[in-house]
Amino acid sequence: MIDRLEPLVIRHTFRVPLPTGPVGEGAIAARQFDAVLLSVGFKLSPDLMERLAGLSQETVVRIAGRTLRTVRELVGDHVRHNSYFINFPANVPATEDFWMACVTDALRDEKTRAGTLDQLWTGVVNLLSLPAYGRYQHTYAELLAAQDELIAAAGDRLTVLHPGGELADELASLYLVLAGSTTPLGEEHQRDLRALAERCVDGPQPEAIPVRENRALVNQARLKAGSELLLDTATDVLRLACALSDGDVALTEPTRFRSLPRTVRRALLAGLDSVVAANPAKLADVHAHREEWKRLAERLHPHEYPRWPHAAEVFAVARGERKAPSFDGRVEELLAEGDLLGAVKLLKSAPGKLFRALDRLLRTALTQEERDAVVAAAEQVAPEVSGRVVLSVREHLHNRARETGELRVFVNRRGRAWVIDDARSVVGPVERERLIVALDDETRRRLPSPERLLVDPEVLDVALPLSGKATAAGLGVLPRGSLSAVEGELLRFFVYWKETERRTDFDLSALMLNADYSTNTWLSYTSLTEVEGEHSGDIVEAPDGASEFINLRLGAVRGAFVVPQVNIFAGEGFEEVEESFFGFMLREGEQLGRPFEPRTVRMKSELRGAGRVALPLVFLRGDDGRWRAKWLHLHLKGSPSANRVEENRVTVANLLRGIVEREQLTVRHLVELMSGEGTTVTLWDGEGVPEGGPVTYIGLRHPDELAEGSRIVTIENLRDLIPA
Repeated sequence: MIDRLEPLVIRHTFRVPLPTGPVGEGAIAARQFDAVLLSVGFKLSPDLMERLAGLSQETVVRIAGRTLRTVRELVGDHVRHNSYFINFPANVPATEDFWMACVTDALRDEKTRAGTLDQLWTGVVNLLSLPAYGRYQHTYAELLAAQDELIAAAGDRLTVLHPGGELADELASLYLVLAGSTTPLGEEHQRDLRALAERCVDGPQPEAIPVRENRALVNQARLKAGSELLLDTATDVLRLACALSDGDVALTEPTRFRSLPRTVRRALLAGLDSVVAANPAKLADVHAHREEWKRLAERLHPHEYPRWPHAAEVFAVARGERKAPSFDGRVEELLAEGDLLGAVKLLKSAPGKLFRALDRLLRTALTQEERDAVVAAAEQVAPEVSGRVVLSVREHLHNRARETGELRVFVNRRGRAWVIDDARSVVGPVERERLIVALDDETRRRLPSPERLLVDPEVLDVALPLSGKATAAGLGVLPRGSLSAVEGELLRFFVYWKETERRTDFDLSALMLNADYSTNTWLSYTSLTEVEGEHSGDIVEAPDGASEFINLRLGAVRGAFVVPQVNIFAGEGFEEVEESFFGFMLREGEQLGRPFEPRTVRMKSELRGAGRVALPLVFLRGDDGRWRAKWLHLHLKGSPSANRVEENRVTVANLLRGIVEREQLTVRHLVELMSGEGTTVTLWDGEGVPEGGPVTYIGLRHPDELAEGSRIVTIENLRDLIPA
C-alpha cells in the first residue's frame, strides 16, 4: 500500500512523507541519496536532509528507493531512450542520402534484394520493407558508449524535495484538497482521488465537494464503505453509476454499464427515489442524458423494486412515457416567443446557466431595456455563481472586444480542438465593460486579503487553472494558455511510446511558421536536417518502447513560431498504447550528453487524448528576440492513419492563430485584484530572505526561506487560488 500511495504525495506536493522513527545515523545515506537525485535534476531541501539524517540508515535507503522511482518516472527517466542515429544530433544524414543508404543495404541482403528490385522497377519503394529503416540498428548500451558525458551547467533544472509528515497525514490532507477542489480535475488526478477516497472515507471530509465529478468518485468509496451517499440531483446518481463501471463521470463519453450486485442496485435506486421525492422538479434533469438513463435501467431493473416509485419516474421520463419539462426547454420556448425578459427572469433561478447564456442574451436583446435587464440580472446573481464560472465569463468577455471575422476556437473536455470563423455579432461595449467591472468586484470580494503578498514574476503569465481538463499530467506542465520563458541555446523535444498489442508508429515533427502563420519549414522523418536542427530518425514500431528527438538551435530558427507535434502514422491511439509522453529539454551550446538527459528536462507530460495528432505547446519568438512557450494541450482528429506534418500544417496554423491571439486570465489578474488597500505586493525572484514574518507566496517553485506560518501557492496547488 505504501509503494502505491506514497508516490501520490510526492507527485502532487514534492514532499517526501517521513516516519517519526526509528532514530539513527542516516546522514551518509542521505548524502548519497541527494547525489543520486542530482543526476536526475532533483535535490533534497536542507530541512529534508536534516530530517533524513536523524533516521536509521535502513529507513533512509527504503525512502530513497521509493522516491527515486517516483521522480524518475516524473521526468521520463524510468525508460531507456534510444535514438536511431547513434551519434545524434551529430552525423545526421540528409533525408535522401539516408533513404538511399537503406535501399543499398536492402540490395545487399539476399532476403530482400529481389523484392527491393521489384519496387525500384515500379518507381516507388516502401520504406517499411527496408530492413535498415525505422528499427534500431544498435543497443542502448552502444548508444551510451558513443555519447560524451553531459557537462553540468548552471541552467540545468533543479527541483527541490521538501519534508512531509507521516504518510497517513499526508494522504488525508491530499484527499481533502482534491475532493474539495473548486475546479474539475484532470484524468490522473481523478484516478488519485478515487484511490484516496477509498482510503480516507472514514476520516475527515471536506466541508463541500462543489465539483460533481469529484462527488461521484467520493460516493463510490462511500457506497463501498456503507456510508451515506452525497446526492442532491438525479444526475449525481448517474455519475455514480458511471464511476462504478469505470466510465466517464463527466458524462461526455458513453459508459458501458456493468452488471451490478443487488445491494448496489438497491442503494442507487433508494438514492434516486429520495432525490425525486424531495423535489419532483429534479426530473427535468433526466432529459440531458436520456440514452444513458435508458441503458442504466437495463442494469438496475427498477420494475423489481416497487417500494421506490419516484425512482421509476426517472426512467419513465427517459423513455418518454412521462413529461417533465426541462429547464433549458422552458428557456428556449420563451426566447422563441421573443420574451427575453421572461427568459432572464427564469434564468435568475439558475445563476450558473444565466452566466453561461450571457453572450447569447446580450446578442438577442433588441432594446436597451432588455440589455440593461440582462446585465442587472447578472449583477444580482453573481454572488451565487461559482468562482471558476465567474472567471471563465470574465475571460470570455475580455476577448469579445475583438473585431468580428476572427477565428473561433473550440476545445472539448478531452482536448479535441477545432476552428471556425466567428460570425457572432458584437457584444455592446457599454454592457461588456459594466459586466467586467461587476465580475472583478465579485472576484475581489471572494479573494483573501493578505497583509503581505510575495509573488515570483515568472508565475504572473501562468493561466488560471479553471479546469484540470486544460492541462496534462507530468512535470513542469502549465495550464493551457500559460506563457513561460525559454532560456537556453539548444531546444530538444522528445516523444516516447510503447505499444500494447499492434505495431504502432508515432512521428515527432516540428513545424516552423512565419509571423503571418504561413509555413517556413519543418523537421520530421521526411526532412531530417534543416538550418534549425536535426531529427533523430524515424522509428516505426515500439514493442519494447521507442523514442524520437528533434534538436533545434534557437538562434538559427527562421520564423516566429515553432510548433512541435506528435502524429500517429499507424497503430494504436494515444489512449490505447501502454505508455506515451512528450517533453522538451534545454541545454547550453557545449553541454553535449546523451539524447535524453533528465537534468535538462524542463517539461514532461503524458500524451492522452482523443485524436491522431497531439499539439502539446508552441514556442513563440517575441519582438525582443526572446523565446517563450505557450501551452496548448490540444489534439486534432487527424486521419485514421498516415498523419504527417505536411498534411495538417494549414489546420495547425489556423488553430494556432486562434489560440495565440486569445488572451487568457492569468495569475497576474488575481494578483492585481488582491493588491488593494491593506495588502503589500512584492515581486521576489528568490534572492535574499524576506523579513517580517509570515507571507502569502505565489510562485512556480516552493522556496525554502519563508517564515513559518506562510501560505505557499505553487503550480502544484495553483487551483487553490480559484475562489469557491
